[in-house]
Amino acid sequence: MLNKVLLSSDVALVCIQHALSTEKEEIMGLLIGEVNNDGSIVSIVSSVILRRLDKKPDRVEISEEQLVQATVKAEDLAAYVGRPLRVVGWYHSHPHITVWPSHVDLSTQFMYQTMDPSFVGLIFAVFLTEQSTKAPSIQITCFQSDSEGSGAQSRREIALEIVSSIGDSMTAKSFEILTELPTILKDEEDEAYRNEVGTGDTDDVITKQHNAAVRTIAIGHIVEKAIRIAFTPTQIKDELDSVYGDSAPSFITVKFWAAEFKYGLESLGDDEHS
Repeated sequence: MLNKVLLSSDVALVCIQHALSTEKEEIMGLLIGEVNNDGSIVSIVSSVILRRLDKKPDRVEISEEQLVQATVKAEDLAAYVGRPLRVVGWYHSHPHITVWPSHVDLSTQFMYQTMDPSFVGLIFAVFLTEQSTKAPSIQITCFQSDSEGSGAQSRREIALEIVSSIGDSMTAKSFEILTELPTILKDEEDEAYRNEVGTGDTDDVITKQHNAAVRTIAIGHIVEKAIRIAFTPTQIKDELDSVYGDSAPSFITVKFWAAEFKYGLESLGDDEHS
């Protein structure tokens, strides 16, 4: 039975940056790693950022095609590092809400576990404020789902430890993954625009101009966020590296004291409401 997850600080950085890319909807990705000690420990060394089919404040959906593509990426990475890597879990964000998994999260996790008992879920709760200091913070939890027999699922907490990357090559791979984020976000906006416009010519000129303007503003926000967050990976990684002694089983709070990053978080929130 799985009882501990080792999360590379490089992967945690990518997941956090991904989670901070939108304040209004959840994001989702997959985790690549290996299973050790007869399934009791999972080591996560890389991730895959997924493009969302549907963007909602309380849930996120992806296609089966993307799951297949993630499996291929895991196989390629396994060949690159010479280790038995595969997809071992998933992650998603909870913007402005508690870090604990919802009943939908538990159901999704249980579905994955039926295919792989070692499959694990991570949740990154973002755009939160640390109550005692009023500083921005991010909470991370690690979980699996247990069946209660009545068809419902309950949360089983898994101990989570953030560890150093296994090498410079994997760090480079993580930052390479991070550079894909703006393109993925733009693709999502382009698809939303195409769905809104449709294939017909029934919309009047004003409606078309409005839809085009909304798309332009959305892409502008993507560019601005990508630039601002890109300035602070070192501060984030320093904080991740410092939580080794502070982590409680399955639950970690990361506090960001860097003034630049606090400004970035506040500015991102202002952008979403402008």
